[in-house]
Amino acid sequence: MPDSHLDLTPDAVKVLAHPLRSRLLTALRQGGPASATALAGHLSTNTGATSYHLRRLESVGLVEDTGGGRGKERLWRAATESHGWTPSTFSADEDARTAVGWLVRDYHRQFDTAYAHWLDVEESWPAEWQDATGMSDTWVEVTPEQMADMQAELAAVLERYARAGTGDPNARRIHVWRFAFPVEPDDVPRAAGDR
Repeated sequence: MPDSHLDLTPDAVKVLAHPLRSRLLTALRQGGPASATALAGHLSTNTGATSYHLRRLESVGLVEDTGGGRGKERLWRAATESHGWTPSTFSADEDARTAVGWLVRDYHRQFDTAYAHWLDVEESWPAEWQDATGMSDTWVEVTPEQMADMQAELAAVLERYARAGTGDPNARRIHVWRFAFPVEPDDVPRAAGDR
């Protein structure tokens, strides 16, 4: 997979905000290149729908043809390692804001499902893995600028480990989720220009 991050445009976020498209992109990022047929089998859908939605994801730069398929069958891969967005990019596009709202809630559902499954199987893992994984929470008091700096520092730490690639047979891919939101979400501050 290419070493890259994609900032979603309004068009891209509207394309991605679809249950099957979101699942297809996740499957390609987790499992690597695959054909529409293999993805359809993995996701319990049909090949025609899978092919259509892969082409839609391709149209906004989220997936690409590897060029390695056989015959007419295309082999697809995720075009980037990650994607994200800046919410203010969508302030003038109601459809994009709605799409982002759906995506965020979908990602929350995915997290909840994945973490609940881990909790169900955690005790079957060796003690050193049980001790090293887990969750925590911390409260900080920051300005928006400090929050952006903190997020960038955390991203840099994760990027360093993502690139390390130990090759150790005992190593496992670890899913790291980050959430950052106000402790008192109803206490809305005034915008800088309103002061």
